[in-house]
Amino acid sequence: MLPLLVIALISLASWIFLALGWGFFWRTDQRLPRSRGPRPSADWPAVVAVVPARDEAEVLPRTLPSLLAQDYPGSLNIVLVDDASTDGTGDLARKLAAEAAADRPEAVVGLTVIGSSEPPEGWTGKLWALRHGIAAAGGAEFLLLTDADIAHEPGSVRALVEAATDHRLDLVSQMARLRVSTGWERLIVPAFVYFFAMLYPFRWSNNPRSRVAAAAGGCSLVRRQVLAEAGGLDAIRDAVIDDVALARLVKRRGGRTWLGLADHVSSCRPYPRLADLWDMVARTAYAQLFWSPLLLAGTVLGLAVVFVAPVVATIVGIGTGDVAVAAAGLLAWSIMITTFTPMLRYYDQPVRNALTLPFTAALYLAMTMDSARRHRAGRGAAWKGRTYAAPEGKRAGQHTGPQHIGPQHVEPQHVEPQYVEPRHVRLRPVAPSAQPENPSAQPENPSAQPENPSAQPENVVRQRGRVDPGDVQGRAGDTVPSGSGARASLVVGRGIAQGADQGAGQGVEAAAQRHRTVGQRADEDARSGQGQQCDAVAHRAADRIGADRRAGDQD
Repeated sequence: MLPLLVIALISLASWIFLALGWGFFWRTDQRLPRSRGPRPSADWPAVVAVVPARDEAEVLPRTLPSLLAQDYPGSLNIVLVDDASTDGTGDLARKLAAEAAADRPEAVVGLTVIGSSEPPEGWTGKLWALRHGIAAAGGAEFLLLTDADIAHEPGSVRALVEAATDHRLDLVSQMARLRVSTGWERLIVPAFVYFFAMLYPFRWSNNPRSRVAAAAGGCSLVRRQVLAEAGGLDAIRDAVIDDVALARLVKRRGGRTWLGLADHVSSCRPYPRLADLWDMVARTAYAQLFWSPLLLAGTVLGLAVVFVAPVVATIVGIGTGDVAVAAAGLLAWSIMITTFTPMLRYYDQPVRNALTLPFTAALYLAMTMDSARRHRAGRGAAWKGRTYAAPEGKRAGQHTGPQHIGPQHVEPQHVEPQYVEPRHVRLRPVAPSAQPENPSAQPENPSAQPENPSAQPENVVRQRGRVDPGDVQGRAGDTVPSGSGARASLVVGRGIAQGADQGAGQGVEAAAQRHRTVGQRADEDARSGQGQQCDAVAHRAADRIGADRRAGDQD
């Protein structure tokens, strides 16, 4: 029994250290910093939400309207990047935007639907799609990088911007409430967030003096200029865990980052079966370990000692009458339960579910090992028809450690443009002042400009007010699309502001004037979904649109 006693004591010491000396990772009090008070409307910076979407027709009706119904006082526009979807995602987005415009003719949130092309070698699909979306975002001060399965309550964007501006933050990220509707979701999802916080303690990530940096890809507000100066998405183009890579990029550049749990943002993506959750974890688990067999072995050993050993020691100690073994195991298990309880309460789950954490940890251990097996078999990180192997230099499991990445170190991929000539397009003449002085000019530092290297022409429709599905005609001066091989792009409300920042990307209006948009490619980050929470957000967005419509009718 001596070996088991030693293991139980090691586990107990580990839990004492984790509970008191590991950034209080288990606490759930890291929420958006409070606002410092009201501000004039003119003080609200421009924001563009970039939404990569690949086959998201199932969740889009519950998420996109929530962005269109935001009550942000400043300029807010949305760029949805349709990434070669086969389920009508792009058309559905246009329909939802048209319905929102019909209900709220005075809508101030603009939507542009563009496409993305297949990612070149060395890029993940999601980052490639985001790159095109950022290029179409113009010169907005802030970019909201949010997934297509994420629903936002009406004040979400306002709260994010307040946190960033009041507290001088360059990256503000919230981990959306994930869906916990089915039995497997209730078992695995709270533990998923708990393990993530253990891996990247939020307090340490939010400390400018700490090297820990993390973010949640489903909802990240970043200053456009800071991102461009850090090298843009080109600097992390092969990152499978792109949210953490983005936070590291910004923090190494000297920017201030913040990560916390969300109160007004939720995911609608369902994971009803164990197989769905298994794939979600196994997709990136080995990448979290930098594809290192040594780190994998250490993780397996650590999970076994920290999470499984207390249960074994408790049961064996009680069964054999060994008081020391039983006491050490029971005390370690008690600390485990205590630290997991706040996360269960955050997800409105019964505290008794904390007893299942050792079993869930064993499942994660198996998922992590399966993730390594998939990578070794060449299946890598798979998402919606795309598979990504470990980047060159890491396939043998080595980790080169953090390096400073700046614009001067980035060598952007170049892909020859493929142009498609649109047919039967009526375009309103553009004022010379809105034209770029030299459309073919390239900046001296190409790494700081997220250009659209494989952009395909796409027609832009500007529609203010109600849309007739049978004959999409705007008011006088609106542009109506028609063409073969080109996707329509819809701008509802004010649309994206004209002009572009030469150092960070082309504006959407400039892209429309030159008949350029990005063609089709992406990869969707897959954090889980929160059923009831997501539906509640969707209902609140619908209520807001309905209330605005009733107010307009009374006027």
